[in-house]
Amino acid sequence: MIDHYDWAGGREAMLRFGPDTGPVIVAALPLFEEANRTRAFLVTILRALAERGIASALPDLPGQGESLVPTHRIEIANLRAAFAAAARTVHDRVYSIGIRSGALVDTLAIPAGRWHFAPQTGPELLRELHRIRQAGGGDDFAGNALSPAFLAELDDSGLEAARTIRLDSDPKDADARYPGAPLWRRAEPDNDPALAALLADDIAIWIHACEG
Repeated sequence: MIDHYDWAGGREAMLRFGPDTGPVIVAALPLFEEANRTRAFLVTILRALAERGIASALPDLPGQGESLVPTHRIEIANLRAAFAAAARTVHDRVYSIGIRSGALVDTLAIPAGRWHFAPQTGPELLRELHRIRQAGGGDDFAGNALSPAFLAELDDSGLEAARTIRLDSDPKDADARYPGAPLWRRAEPDNDPALAALLADDIAIWIHACEG
């Protein structure tokens, strides 16, 4: 279902999945180009959760997806404020999940629990953005104009404590690992239904444990 939410900067679109009862997961895609490469994958996860009786919402954030906010006007603070507003809109008890740099935006939402897949810190995203700009040879970042203030914010943006899931090829600390390929590295958008099913199972077990 297509829905919307309002925040201090305006109105943004939001997809809703699953039942009308129980807690709701609010999900965050990676920022910028990685969102295009992983959107179908995250939607597959959320649909699998709906089949398991768990509701979810996928909001567009300012400057992302179908948002009309230009990327040069975004700040980490308003991405976080918008995500928190989306969470308040859907339910009084939410859980957040974030893929890659999507894990940066849930700090103001005060969820009942956080779940991150291959999370990327602000400094890690900043390094990736600079690499993209150097490879492109221009002043923007793969077509995104970003303000110096936003880039400075990234350099000081960490992650909240969360259940952390990684691919089995990733050596960083994790609570669990699963086999699969990093879709965010693909040249074109792609999907991995087998990995999506594994992650949906992990999320569902985690939610049920949290709910006690």
